[in-house]
Amino acid sequence: MLLTCLKIFTARIIDVTLGTLRTVFFVKGKVIEPFVIAFFEVLIWYLVAKEALNTVGNTFYIAVSYAGGYATGTFIGSYLSNKLIKGIVGVQVIIEEGYDKLINKLRKKGYGVSVIELKNDYDGKNKDMLYIQVSNRKLKELTKLIRQYDKNAFLVVNETKLVQNGFVK
Repeated sequence: MLLTCLKIFTARIIDVTLGTLRTVFFVKGKVIEPFVIAFFEVLIWYLVAKEALNTVGNTFYIAVSYAGGYATGTFIGSYLSNKLIKGIVGVQVIIEEGYDKLINKLRKKGYGVSVIELKNDYDGKNKDMLYIQVSNRKLKELTKLIRQYDKNAFLVVNETKLVQNGFVK
């Protein structure tokens, strides 16, 4: 029984991890990767579900193994997708005018920064919008650097599907 539970638990980790990665690849616009992953994901799921449903004995342990593998696979799949799948985000930062030190520091650190002057009728203060494309792996570093110069900066982060020409750190 223990061996069956371990087999079900491990197989569910594998198939759910594959499912998470398949979904991320699909959302990123990939075609071949999700196709191949889907085949193995469902093959593993079918074999495990068949074994789990045909097991004689205390089905509570089988159910716990099945659910535990699913939860663990979700965690591992999410972790791997963040580490393995390269993503690019567009960061819009609205700061008060006069933060040239921040802009220079960002450029010195290798970030491509476009600056757009904004007219603000709300409070009469002129503001600048910084537009930066960055790898999602560098996002935390970028936001930390921005917050060092302006704790009140307004940040908007959007996932970018395609970047052509231009500069991304």
